[in-house]
Amino acid sequence: MTISKEVKLEITNRQAAKTMASSRKISLAAGILYLLTFVSMPIGFLYSAVLKDPNYIVGTGTDTAVIIGGILEIIVALAGIGTAVVLFPMLKYQNEGVALGFVGTRVLEASTIFADVVCLMAIVTLRRAGVGADALVTGKTLVALYGLFRLGQNLMPAVNDLLLGSLLYQSRLVPRVLPVLGIIGAPLLIANTVVFMFGITSGPIYVLTGIGVLPIALFEFSLGVWLTVKGFNQSATVELLSEA
Repeated sequence: MTISKEVKLEITNRQAAKTMASSRKISLAAGILYLLTFVSMPIGFLYSAVLKDPNYIVGTGTDTAVIIGGILEIIVALAGIGTAVVLFPMLKYQNEGVALGFVGTRVLEASTIFADVVCLMAIVTLRRAGVGADALVTGKTLVALYGLFRLGQNLMPAVNDLLLGSLLYQSRLVPRVLPVLGIIGAPLLIANTVVFMFGITSGPIYVLTGIGVLPIALFEFSLGVWLTVKGFNQSATVELLSEA
C-alpha cells in the first residue's frame, strides 16, 4: 500500500507540531528554573550576622535569617541542576559531549552550594547546643570553609556559561547576543577567582576582573526571561532536530 503525498505531508506536519510543542515545554521549564536561581540574592543580608560576628557561635538570638538563607541556597542548587537536565535533550543535538559536560559542571556547582549550607548550618546547630568559648575556633573555621567553598560558586558559573554559551551560539536557539554575554564574562570571572585566590581583594585588577560578574548575571537572567516568554527559535529548532 502506497501513501499519498498529502498523507505524508500531514504526518510530517503533525510530527513538526509535536516537536515544537515539546521544545516549548523544555524552554519554558528551563526559563523558569533559570529565574529561580536568582532567589538567593538576599543571602548577603541574611548571612551578615554569622559571617561578620566572630562570636556568633556563642551568642544569643534568632537564627532564622541564616536558616532562610540556607533554604534559598538549596533551592538555587536544585534549580541549577534542573536547568542543565531540562536543556540536555535539546542541547545534545548540537554537541552531546559538551551538553553532558554542562550537566556535570552544574552538579559540581550545586555541590559547593550544599557544602556552604552545611558549614553555616553546623554553626547554627552548635550555637543552639549552647557550646562554650572553646567553640570560637570551630566557628571561625567553619566560616573560613564557607568562604573557600564560595570560590567554587564563583568559578563554576563561568565554566557553565562557556559550555552553554557555545552550544546556544552555534545552534542559534536564542538570539546570539545572549550567549555572547556569557562567553565574554566567563574569562573575566575565572580571572577574578584566580586573583582572589592570591589574596587580592581590592585594587584595579580585582575590580576589572570582577566586572565579569555583570555579563554573566545579565546572560543568565536574560536567558531565563527569553526562554520563559519567547522560547527557542523555531527555525533553529527544526534545523537542529533535522540534522540529528
